[in-house]
Amino acid sequence: MRQRIAAAQTLNFPTMNIGIIGAGHIGSALAVRLTSLGHSVKIANSRGPETLTDVAQKTGATPVTAREAAQYGEIIVVTIPLKNIPDLPKDLFEGVAADVPVIDTSNYYPMLRDGQMPELETGDLTESEWVQQHLGRPVVKVFNNIYADHLENKGQAAGTPGRIALPVAGDEPAAKQKVMALVEELGFDAVDDGSLHESWRQQPGTPSYGADLPADKLREHFASLGTKRTEAQHAEYLANHAKAEQQMADQGIQLK
Repeated sequence: MRQRIAAAQTLNFPTMNIGIIGAGHIGSALAVRLTSLGHSVKIANSRGPETLTDVAQKTGATPVTAREAAQYGEIIVVTIPLKNIPDLPKDLFEGVAADVPVIDTSNYYPMLRDGQMPELETGDLTESEWVQQHLGRPVVKVFNNIYADHLENKGQAAGTPGRIALPVAGDEPAAKQKVMALVEELGFDAVDDGSLHESWRQQPGTPSYGADLPADKLREHFASLGTKRTEAQHAEYLANHAKAEQQMADQGIQLK
């Protein structure tokens, strides 16, 4: 941990206040890494801060309500099950400056967790476009295609051969750049995945999902896919995802 903090300071990454809404696997992994880098983190879940004692001890983050996490962050991370997005407080971002980036890490798991969402089945919307509509704020999509354990433990120094690259998609250039800098600080190469409408290229069922590709391979992959999702691509990736979900169900894997 000390080496990570020292590396961050050497590269002159500014320390920030970061709010995390969601204390599951990804939220907790991010909290561990961010506090290790010297950031001040407040974390929330749906059950209240009094239920986060163990998470606080593990991560070093301070348990708060969702509103408090949103109000605190210079960057806000929303990392909850997709089906629960509409249940967030309608005034969640009231008083939060418009230039504060909101990160969305969500994935659509219709069989194991979320149920069928027609808007996402048709391919008209990407997952994060749907999230953006419900939140009423621009979002930046990242941290959705890497396992939580890898996010917590596989970050490496810039220039390390085979360093994992993470795709970052969004429509607000300034917010995207701030998020990409955070990805780099966490030990991953940030690869621009274009607009939020192009973020289908990092969703479940696609070859980049969970693949831990290095930056050059990830860029090559995106170039091969193009920017506009075809009906054939959408059908293929839905089928891939359904097969993966069934395999997870057969193994008794449950998603929260």
